[in-house]
Amino acid sequence: MPIPITEYRNAKCIDDTGLLIDVEINHPEHGWIPYTLNPEDEDNTIDNDALLLLIGADKQAYVPPTAAEVEATLAAENRAERDGRLWEVDTIISNPLRWAAMSTEQQNAWSTYRQALLDVPQQSGFPQTVSWPTKPDV
Repeated sequence: MPIPITEYRNAKCIDDTGLLIDVEINHPEHGWIPYTLNPEDEDNTIDNDALLLLIGADKQAYVPPTAAEVEATLAAENRAERDGRLWEVDTIISNPLRWAAMSTEQQNAWSTYRQALLDVPQQSGFPQTVSWPTKPDV
């Protein structure tokens, strides 16, 4: 049995079809929570059809992101990828036993790789084009 939703606020279309809607719903157990209404969603926890009828035309129209917003999102995604790779490197570099077991050549390779990751945002073409450095052999 779907959870009945009788209150919503801040409905906003998030695509140009007008079918995907970000909205806050007043959940009977959790209070106001963010919810994305997707008519193709097969999860019946919330009755999307009833919610869509409740919202009706009371929603903000879709506004496509600006080029600057798209670029900022892409830059954030690339930085997150870079940060994940840095985390992996730092687990190796910050382990004294592992670091000491490496040859000077291996240590230099890992240090160079780490610096190349830090320099990714300074690459020409960032964030649209990223040349990820090659991870050294362990």
